[in-house]
Amino acid sequence: MTAIVIILAYLLGSIPSGIWIGKYFYHTDIRKYGSGNSGTTNTFRVLGKKAGIIVLIMDMLKGSAATLLPLWLGVAIHPLLAGMVAALGHTYPVFAGFKGGKAVATSAGILLAYNPLFFAEAIVAFLIYLYFSRMVSLSSILACFTAVFLSFFFKDWPLTVVTILLTVFIIYRHRSNIYRIKNGTESKVPFGYKSKSGNK
Repeated sequence: MTAIVIILAYLLGSIPSGIWIGKYFYHTDIRKYGSGNSGTTNTFRVLGKKAGIIVLIMDMLKGSAATLLPLWLGVAIHPLLAGMVAALGHTYPVFAGFKGGKAVATSAGILLAYNPLFFAEAIVAFLIYLYFSRMVSLSSILACFTAVFLSFFFKDWPLTVVTILLTVFIIYRHRSNIYRIKNGTESKVPFGYKSKSGNK
Protein backbone atom coordinates (compact mmCIF):
# COMPACT_ATOMS: atom_id res chain seq x y z
CA MET A 1 0.00 0.00 0.00
CA THR A 2 2.91 2.35 0.64
CA ALA A 3 4.10 1.79 -2.92
CA ILE A 4 0.59 2.43 -4.22
CA VAL A 5 0.41 5.75 -2.33
CA ILE A 6 3.79 6.81 -3.72
CA ILE A 7 2.78 5.92 -7.28
CA LEU A 8 -0.59 7.65 -6.99
CA ALA A 9 1.04 10.75 -5.49
CA TYR A 10 3.51 10.91 -8.37
CA LEU A 11 0.75 10.44 -10.98
CA LEU A 12 -1.34 13.17 -9.35
CA GLY A 13 1.60 15.52 -9.43
CA SER A 14 2.30 14.59 -13.03
CA ILE A 15 -1.02 15.93 -14.28
CA PRO A 16 0.16 18.79 -16.56
CA SER A 17 -2.62 21.23 -15.76
CA GLY A 18 -1.25 24.17 -17.73
CA ILE A 19 -0.52 22.08 -20.82
CA TRP A 20 -3.91 20.37 -20.84
CA ILE A 21 -5.91 23.55 -20.21
CA GLY A 22 -3.94 25.35 -22.90
CA LYS A 23 -4.31 22.63 -25.51
CA TYR A 24 -7.93 21.61 -24.94
CA PHE A 25 -9.50 25.00 -24.27
CA TYR A 26 -7.17 27.51 -25.94
CA HIS A 27 -5.54 25.36 -28.64
CA THR A 28 -2.22 26.66 -27.39
CA ASP A 29 0.87 24.91 -26.11
CA ILE A 30 2.02 27.31 -23.39
CA ARG A 31 5.50 25.81 -23.56
CA LYS A 32 5.97 27.62 -26.87
CA TYR A 33 5.30 31.06 -25.38
CA GLY A 34 6.41 33.23 -22.49
CA SER A 35 9.02 31.54 -20.35
CA GLY A 36 8.38 28.19 -21.98
CA ASN A 37 7.39 26.77 -18.60
CA SER A 38 4.25 24.70 -18.13
CA GLY A 39 3.38 26.02 -14.67
CA THR A 40 0.90 28.47 -13.21
CA THR A 41 2.81 31.72 -13.75
CA ASN A 42 3.39 31.10 -17.43
CA THR A 43 -0.26 30.11 -17.83
CA PHE A 44 -1.25 33.52 -16.47
CA ARG A 45 1.26 35.14 -18.79
CA VAL A 46 0.24 33.27 -21.94
CA LEU A 47 -3.46 32.48 -21.51
CA GLY A 48 -4.65 35.13 -19.08
CA LYS A 49 -6.31 35.33 -15.67
CA LYS A 50 -9.13 32.83 -16.13
CA ALA A 51 -6.87 30.02 -17.31
CA GLY A 52 -4.21 31.00 -14.79
CA ILE A 53 -6.60 30.78 -11.85
CA ILE A 54 -7.90 27.40 -13.01
CA VAL A 55 -4.39 26.01 -13.36
CA LEU A 56 -3.38 27.51 -10.00
CA ILE A 57 -6.26 25.72 -8.31
CA MET A 58 -5.55 22.46 -10.14
CA ASP A 59 -1.86 22.54 -9.27
CA MET A 60 -2.60 23.25 -5.62
CA LEU A 61 -5.20 20.48 -5.50
CA LYS A 62 -2.63 18.02 -6.82
CA GLY A 63 -0.41 18.73 -3.84
CA SER A 64 -3.30 18.68 -1.37
CA ALA A 65 -4.79 15.45 -2.72
CA ALA A 66 -1.44 13.67 -2.66
CA THR A 67 -0.79 14.84 0.91
CA LEU A 68 -4.16 13.50 2.03
CA LEU A 69 -3.76 10.13 0.27
CA PRO A 70 -2.24 8.35 3.31
CA LEU A 71 -5.21 9.49 5.41
CA TRP A 72 -7.79 8.52 2.81
CA LEU A 73 -6.27 5.10 2.20
CA GLY A 74 -5.29 4.43 5.79
CA VAL A 75 -1.61 3.95 4.99
CA ALA A 76 1.11 4.54 7.59
CA ILE A 77 3.20 6.97 5.56
CA HIS A 78 3.81 10.59 6.52
CA PRO A 79 1.51 12.90 4.52
CA LEU A 80 4.37 15.27 3.73
CA LEU A 81 6.32 12.48 2.06
CA ALA A 82 3.41 11.81 -0.29
CA GLY A 83 3.19 15.53 -0.94
CA MET A 84 6.88 15.73 -1.77
CA VAL A 85 6.45 12.96 -4.32
CA ALA A 86 3.64 14.97 -5.94
CA ALA A 87 5.93 18.00 -6.14
CA LEU A 88 8.49 15.86 -7.96
CA GLY A 89 5.75 14.60 -10.26
CA HIS A 90 4.73 18.16 -11.06
CA THR A 91 8.31 19.07 -11.91
CA TYR A 92 9.11 15.87 -13.79
CA PRO A 93 5.70 14.73 -15.12
CA VAL A 94 5.46 11.40 -16.88
CA PHE A 95 2.56 12.82 -18.94
CA ALA A 96 4.63 15.69 -20.35
CA GLY A 97 8.03 14.26 -21.18
CA PHE A 98 9.32 14.83 -17.63
CA LYS A 99 9.42 18.60 -18.23
CA GLY A 100 7.10 20.39 -15.84
CA GLY A 101 6.68 23.44 -13.67
CA LYS A 102 8.57 24.79 -10.69
CA ALA A 103 6.38 23.24 -7.99
CA VAL A 104 5.43 26.46 -6.18
CA ALA A 105 1.64 26.03 -6.45
CA THR A 106 1.85 22.29 -5.79
CA SER A 107 4.02 22.93 -2.72
CA ALA A 108 1.45 25.45 -1.51
CA GLY A 109 -1.21 22.76 -1.87
CA ILE A 110 0.87 20.40 0.24
CA LEU A 111 1.10 22.94 3.05
CA LEU A 112 -2.60 23.77 2.78
CA ALA A 113 -3.60 20.16 3.34
CA TYR A 114 -1.06 19.53 6.09
CA ASN A 115 -1.30 22.74 8.11
CA PRO A 116 -3.76 25.43 6.93
CA LEU A 117 -2.47 28.02 9.43
CA PHE A 118 1.11 27.59 8.28
CA PHE A 119 -0.10 27.81 4.67
CA ALA A 120 -1.98 31.04 5.38
CA GLU A 121 1.08 32.67 6.94
CA ALA A 122 3.27 31.67 4.01
CA ILE A 123 0.71 33.02 1.51
CA VAL A 124 0.49 36.35 3.35
CA ALA A 125 4.27 36.61 3.15
CA PHE A 126 4.18 35.82 -0.57
CA LEU A 127 1.54 38.49 -1.25
CA ILE A 128 3.50 41.11 0.68
CA TYR A 129 6.66 40.32 -1.29
CA LEU A 130 4.69 40.37 -4.53
CA TYR A 131 3.19 43.77 -3.72
CA PHE A 132 6.60 45.33 -3.27
CA SER A 133 8.68 43.41 -5.83
CA ARG A 134 6.11 42.81 -8.58
CA MET A 135 8.01 39.61 -9.40
CA VAL A 136 6.35 36.24 -8.86
CA SER A 137 9.65 34.37 -8.94
CA LEU A 138 11.35 36.57 -6.33
CA SER A 139 8.24 36.55 -4.16
CA SER A 140 8.09 32.75 -4.31
CA ILE A 141 11.73 32.40 -3.27
CA LEU A 142 11.44 34.92 -0.43
CA ALA A 143 8.20 33.31 0.74
CA CYS A 144 9.99 29.96 0.89
CA PHE A 145 12.70 31.38 3.13
CA THR A 146 10.01 32.94 5.31
CA ALA A 147 8.18 29.61 5.48
CA VAL A 148 11.34 27.90 6.72
CA PHE A 149 11.68 30.53 9.45
CA LEU A 150 8.01 30.24 10.44
CA SER A 151 8.14 26.44 10.53
CA PHE A 152 10.35 26.50 13.63
CA PHE A 153 7.52 28.09 15.62
CA PHE A 154 5.25 25.12 14.88
CA LYS A 155 7.66 22.69 16.55
CA ASP A 156 6.96 20.07 13.90
CA TRP A 157 10.30 18.75 12.64
CA PRO A 158 8.88 16.90 9.60
CA LEU A 159 7.26 20.19 8.52
CA THR A 160 10.54 22.06 8.95
CA VAL A 161 12.56 19.44 7.09
CA VAL A 162 10.12 19.26 4.17
CA THR A 163 9.85 23.05 4.01
CA ILE A 164 13.64 23.29 3.77
CA LEU A 165 13.74 20.59 1.07
CA LEU A 166 10.98 22.30 -0.92
CA THR A 167 12.78 25.64 -0.59
CA VAL A 168 16.03 24.20 -1.92
CA PHE A 169 14.16 22.49 -4.74
CA ILE A 170 12.19 25.59 -5.70
CA ILE A 171 15.32 27.76 -5.69
CA TYR A 172 17.03 25.21 -7.93
CA ARG A 173 14.09 25.32 -10.33
CA HIS A 174 14.27 29.13 -10.39
CA ARG A 175 17.90 29.32 -11.50
CA SER A 176 17.09 31.13 -14.75
CA ASN A 177 14.78 33.52 -12.91
CA ILE A 178 17.49 34.36 -10.39
CA TYR A 179 19.81 35.15 -13.28
CA ARG A 180 17.22 37.50 -14.79
CA ILE A 181 16.54 39.12 -11.43
CA LYS A 182 20.24 39.92 -11.06
CA ASN A 183 20.29 41.41 -14.56
CA GLY A 184 17.08 43.37 -14.03
CA THR A 185 15.28 41.56 -16.86
CA GLU A 186 12.82 39.46 -14.88
CA SER A 187 9.15 39.87 -15.84
CA LYS A 188 7.00 42.01 -13.55
CA VAL A 189 3.60 40.64 -12.54
CA PRO A 190 2.43 39.07 -15.84
CA PHE A 191 -1.19 38.75 -14.66
CA GLY A 192 -3.55 40.49 -17.02
CA TYR A 193 -1.07 40.70 -19.89
CA LYS A 194 -2.41 40.00 -23.31
CA SER A 195 -1.33 36.52 -24.29
CA LYS A 196 0.85 35.88 -27.30
CA SER A 197 -1.70 33.33 -28.47
CA GLY A 198 -4.30 36.08 -28.74
CA ASN A 199 -6.23 35.20 -25.57
CA LYS A 200 -6.66 37.31 -22.46
